[in-house]
Amino acid sequence: MSTDPKPMTRQTLLERLPLAQRLAELQARVQGIPLHRVELKGLSIAGAESCWAAYREWGKGIPLLFLHGFMATHANWWPLMQGLGDEYRCIALDLLGFGQSGQPALHYDIAAEVEFVRGFVQRLGLAAPVLVGHSFGGWVAAAYAVRYPLRGLVLLAPAGIRDDSFVRRYNHLRPLLWESAWVDWLLRAIAPLARWWHWEDKLAQLLWLRGSLRQQPVARQFLRQRLRPQAAVDTVERYLNYIQAPTLVIAAEQDDTIPLWHCQTYAEGIPGAQLKILAGAGHAIPALHGEQVLPLIREFLDTALSAQCGL
Repeated sequence: MSTDPKPMTRQTLLERLPLAQRLAELQARVQGIPLHRVELKGLSIAGAESCWAAYREWGKGIPLLFLHGFMATHANWWPLMQGLGDEYRCIALDLLGFGQSGQPALHYDIAAEVEFVRGFVQRLGLAAPVLVGHSFGGWVAAAYAVRYPLRGLVLLAPAGIRDDSFVRRYNHLRPLLWESAWVDWLLRAIAPLARWWHWEDKLAQLLWLRGSLRQQPVARQFLRQRLRPQAAVDTVERYLNYIQAPTLVIAAEQDDTIPLWHCQTYAEGIPGAQLKILAGAGHAIPALHGEQVLPLIREFLDTALSAQCGL
C-alpha cells in the first residue's frame, strides 16, 4: 500500500493555513443570520452618490458598528458579535467595494469609505455609535472619528499611520496584483514542488492572498495605488488629537502586518487613549483571538459608557 502523502494541490496547501480555515468557518456560520441591504442616497462620493450597503446584526442595546479589515468581510466579526450581543446591538458592515456592499467604479480612498460609513450611520439612525475597526477598518474608523461624533472608538491593530517601509516590506507581492493569467499558472506549477522546498506555508499564504485579490478587485486597485511612499496622502497621524471619543487601541504582540509602533502612535496621539497588547497574538485579531480581546473590549465599554451616563 502506498504511504505517499497526498500531492500538494492548491486545496491541500490552503488546508495548512489556519486563517483561511477560520475565515471559511466564520463565513459558513454567519449564514444563519439574515443579511440586510439598504440603499444609501445623497452620499458625498463622486461616482457613488447612491449605493448599497450590506450588513448583519446581532443583539440589542447601544449600537456597536464593526468595520472589517482589508480583504475581509463582515463575517470576520462573528466571534466578537456573539460575545457582545447580550448587551449591545452589534452591526457588522461590509465597507464600500467589499463583500456584498456596492462596488461602484471609482477611485477608492479613505475619504470615500468614511462618507459611506457616515451615510450608513445616518440611514440606520445610529446617532453616535461605538466604532470598532480592525486594520484597514481601524483606519476608516479613526478617520471617521476625526470628523464625526462617537460614543467610543475601539481600534484593533489599526492601519493608517504613514510608514514608508511598507513599500519595501510588500514589494515582493506586486506580481500578485497583476491580472495576467501567467501568475496563476506559475503558482499552480510550483504547488507540487512546495514540499521539497519546504515552502508549503508560504505558498499557502500566497495562494490565499492571490485568490482573495481576484475576488475583490477594489482591494487590488487600492493596493496597486498604495505601493509608493508618496501615495500616503490620507494617513491620520496628523489629526489624531482631533478625536474626542473615548478610545481603546489593541495591538497584537506578534503582528507582522501592523508594527507595534503604529498602535503606539495612535495611543499617544488620541487624548486619553488606552493601549493594550495581546500577548502571542497575530494580526488576525477578530477571527483568531476573540477570546483574548473580548474582556478588554467589555471592560473598556463598561467604563467609557458608564462615565458618559454619569454613573
